[in-house]
Amino acid sequence: MKFVGIVGSNADQSYNRMLLEFIRRHFKVKFELEVLEIKDVPMFNQDDDQSDSFPVQYLYNKINRADGVIIATPEHNHTTTPALKSTLEWLSFNLHPFEDKPVMIVGASYYDQGTSRAQVHLRKILDAPGVNAYTLPGNEFLLGKAKEAFDENGNIKNEGTVAFLGQCLDNFIKYVGVVSQLKKPKPIAPEDLDCNKPIATTITEVDPDDPDWLEKAAKVVNAVEGDTYVKLDQGLLTVNQLNMFLNAMPFELTYADDNNQFLYYNNAHQDPETMLAKRVPSQTGNRMSTVHASLPAGRMKNVEWVIGTLRNGDQEYVRTIVPGSPAEVINTHNYQAMYYPDGSYAGINEIVFNFKPWLDWYLQTTGQRLVGGSAPAAGGHGSGADASSGASDSGHGGGEAAPAAASDADSGASSH
Repeated sequence: MKFVGIVGSNADQSYNRMLLEFIRRHFKVKFELEVLEIKDVPMFNQDDDQSDSFPVQYLYNKINRADGVIIATPEHNHTTTPALKSTLEWLSFNLHPFEDKPVMIVGASYYDQGTSRAQVHLRKILDAPGVNAYTLPGNEFLLGKAKEAFDENGNIKNEGTVAFLGQCLDNFIKYVGVVSQLKKPKPIAPEDLDCNKPIATTITEVDPDDPDWLEKAAKVVNAVEGDTYVKLDQGLLTVNQLNMFLNAMPFELTYADDNNQFLYYNNAHQDPETMLAKRVPSQTGNRMSTVHASLPAGRMKNVEWVIGTLRNGDQEYVRTIVPGSPAEVINTHNYQAMYYPDGSYAGINEIVFNFKPWLDWYLQTTGQRLVGGSAPAAGGHGSGADASSGASDSGHGGGEAAPAAASDADSGASSH
């Protein structure tokens, strides 16, 4: 599960930030937690709508995609901080990421009672029209005497307190599982697969379906190549090194952007007939409608479903196993949403690989074996999850089931 934690204070020094950071570190095997700040969120003023500002959009997108939210609230004058209240105002004005979202409240304060009064007020706010969060009832975690509660490394010193916090988090995980059954995916809007909505990085001077798009587009933007260096987030590589790195991946990789333009695939020199997802150089730059032009009209809806599901934030990934593969192949496709710095949808990163060698290696290395499961699916593979190792479990991201038709390799960026 992926949770986000909201620091309910805009102060540089905050025990509630320390509490969330402790939860993130200490309980990382239970869930993934990303800690979010509200320091840059402007004061709420409905006459000066800031719904489209970076800090508000960032929080909206992060909360919208999370399985659950943990809010750590201080207590100021028996209530929440103005900064937290203002943030919740923005997130219930034109944007509503908390709607039907499971929320857990925790808090740390200097005094014995923790943040009991602030938590009561926060529950009322989260239940208000426009917010409509599912706040876990009871299950209160109140950390009093916060100055003495943490050691020099930011860890809670009292083992009993840590155990109780773990119990509260376990309850929240169960609660998220229950609430997820009530979640209704957002309606899938029609996707423009013809690239008619250029984005900042769209090269409009060259027709996307031009078979020489790569060379012509590269010339338009003076794209670097060869031994020219590219500075990455955590690396400095030449273009040649990047190509070698990507081509050495034991996967077939593709990227289609926010405008539904097919921009990249690795292993371009490989024989398309030997690929699990056949691709040819002339497809680079193509409209997604062109990449999938050979599909029946009904199957094109699968493409729209995958893109729309990821764009909406209903799921962060969609995984499928292609039926009809030979027994030595488990043709696995993972469609992963990518995001801009503000957290909004930026396109799809598709990974295609044969899962069978990985599964065989894992079972041989660990001495485990597949047991149980339902009747074999097409291609001879059981469709049930493996109770002994979990290695054959291949569900959809976010816990939502895809339409039956979407379990098909043609539902993403690849053309077969």
